[in-house]
Amino acid sequence: MTTTADSTPTIAAADPRSVFAQAVTTAGATISAVQPAQLTDPTPCTEYDVQALMGHLLTVMGRVALLGEGGNPMSLPIVTTGTADDAWLETWMAAAHRVMAAWTDAETLDRLMVLPWAQVPGRAMLGIYTSELTVHTWDLATATGLHPTWSEQVLHTALGAARAALPSGDREAAFAAMAANMPAQVVANGRPFGNAIESTQDAPLIDQLVAWYGRNP
Repeated sequence: MTTTADSTPTIAAADPRSVFAQAVTTAGATISAVQPAQLTDPTPCTEYDVQALMGHLLTVMGRVALLGEGGNPMSLPIVTTGTADDAWLETWMAAAHRVMAAWTDAETLDRLMVLPWAQVPGRAMLGIYTSELTVHTWDLATATGLHPTWSEQVLHTALGAARAALPSGDREAAFAAMAANMPAQVVANGRPFGNAIESTQDAPLIDQLVAWYGRNP
């Protein structure tokens, strides 16, 4: 992070916080285009309809904020509820501002952060959540017939983080092994991602990413 002449902090384009912010912008644009009549439609993330998926996206943002603040990210419910049909974008922007404030100090990038399934520095944690946020944005866009403009930088970051964090083999067995250390609400929600689907290296990056998460692009 650097400081300009007017003392406004700026973040380099390659900074993990900047990359995550791009993913947040894409998700927000997708959320803003969802129509009220689509809220009960199914999504590729089969445990959620459109409304629940957007509620889960708010939980993702809340967890990232808590990680930056030094709180417990797993204290939040799987799905954040209570958002009015006409307040999704406003709520999303408030969540984004909270994340920005929580991660303003560059030391968060090097601080060790802990999830039930990962212990990594903040910069790697942001990569993991950039990946999750982007995949769920694809879920939402696919469910609602939208076509986001994907950032190549975000997709490269998300795909690298996904391949580092998610095993390539039997994820059912891997999830079962981790379940003992997970909160009951996470375990009850089932295995979060299916086994990877084969994808070619020349496929679009978004297709490679969602295929790694077990989605059929």
